Amino acid sequence: MDIPSTLILLGLVTALLILLRWRNKPHNLPPGPTALPLIGNIVSLDNRAPYKTFLKWSETYGPVMTVYLGSQRVIVLVGYETVKEALIDNAEDFVGRAPIPFAQKILKGYGITISNGERWRQLRRFTLTTLRDFGMGRKRMEGWIQEESRHLLESMKETNSAPFDPTFFLSRAVSNIICALVFGQRFSYEDSHFLRLLQILTGVFRFGSSTWGQLYNVFPRLIDLLPGNHLNALSDVDEIKSFSRDKIHEHIESLNPNDPQDFIDCFLIRLNQEKDNSNTEFHYENLIASVLNLFLAGTETTSTTLRYALLLLIKHPEIQTRMQKEIDAVIGQERNPSMDDRKSLPFTDAVIHEVQRYIDLVPLNVPHYTTHDVKFRGYTIPKDTVILPLLYSVLRDEEHWEKPWTFDPKHFLDTNSNFKKNPAFLPFSAGKRSCVGESLARMELFIFLVTLLQHFTFTTPGGCESIDITPEISGFANLPHNYQLIATPR
Repeated sequence: MDIPSTLILLGLVTALLILLRWRNKPHNLPPGPTALPLIGNIVSLDNRAPYKTFLKWSETYGPVMTVYLGSQRVIVLVGYETVKEALIDNAEDFVGRAPIPFAQKILKGYGITISNGERWRQLRRFTLTTLRDFGMGRKRMEGWIQEESRHLLESMKETNSAPFDPTFFLSRAVSNIICALVFGQRFSYEDSHFLRLLQILTGVFRFGSSTWGQLYNVFPRLIDLLPGNHLNALSDVDEIKSFSRDKIHEHIESLNPNDPQDFIDCFLIRLNQEKDNSNTEFHYENLIASVLNLFLAGTETTSTTLRYALLLLIKHPEIQTRMQKEIDAVIGQERNPSMDDRKSLPFTDAVIHEVQRYIDLVPLNVPHYTTHDVKFRGYTIPKDTVILPLLYSVLRDEEHWEKPWTFDPKHFLDTNSNFKKNPAFLPFSAGKRSCVGESLARMELFIFLVTLLQHFTFTTPGGCESIDITPEISGFANLPHNYQLIATPR
């Protein structure tokens, strides 16, 4: 076939695809940019920060708009009022979780994060209850974090004020808290296997936020046929699964039904109780997936936030100094901080909140899903539509933040320098799918940061002017550039 004939044939096929999409397009969808056949709006997106494109498009199409990522229809919700109306006021309509292809490949629909219906309800209820029973958000957990803070301090003291990469110093400490909850133990900072697992978690988190990771979630069948980083990520996840299976088998051998020690023990007891129930969600596949969910989310999100927090404090040394003065006046440099101190540290509390707002760790949110046809703001959203409640637009909403593009703790302080809440502060999302570990993360951020600032002043070899606070990667998550930290004892 000659070139003109080939071009004509391609033109006809394209026209047919457009016609078929037009004829099959659901009625009364929200407006949105024109999508191309097969690839949708992909070519128009900023592949390094797609959420910025969505925010720009909303200026034309409004706060509820339709876009296509490949052939997948996506409704993007922009601004605090829109997101609140969907996730809180109409929670049942938007409680579904999208079948994210990379997560599906790993979890097969099991676990807390991407399950739906009765599976999700049972597992979420069980997980929240179990984690609270083991101290999440309570004094018992506070003691664990205080103890782990001492290990973190010792490891930083051993650097002798020399520059170091803080990534795994922070992830070891944070991960040990979730390990205590899930596995019933903490790991030595010198444990090479533990460090290897943390490196895998960091790599998987980075892959999910990379351009290649985003393409995988749009064109999974195509990417599966190609070589690339997705193969390494999947192989690495298998290593974490193997570790989790080994830990579960150890728990099976040592299980005392009358004295559960951690999340795995509690799950195994429930599994045994319901072993004759053919409809139970308490089975091995859900246990493995739930352990993976907690291990990854409980490590990477909080440790990345801490790493970004120290970066911002180096960039703004006057804020770091003011925090230290407030901490010294209220707690001193000897006593361990507790959550009871938070109300007496309004500026410190404001800074921690502003860190979370400003870094906007998960700007796209974890995608939601319509499990039935939904009426929303006069539009009809069909079943099986991906919903992106854009947290980036909430944490930058100009109606709720005086200087949304600036790092400024005053966003959380009133005229008398007392801490004030803001309803648009939703870094953990909102509604029935909000983060299971929110109370734990809040406790970790406060105790770890206050403890570190009690004992160290943080700088970097090139000084604050050398710091780049823009994310290195902005996909699923905003991840900071690697940097060298100097922890100088006070």
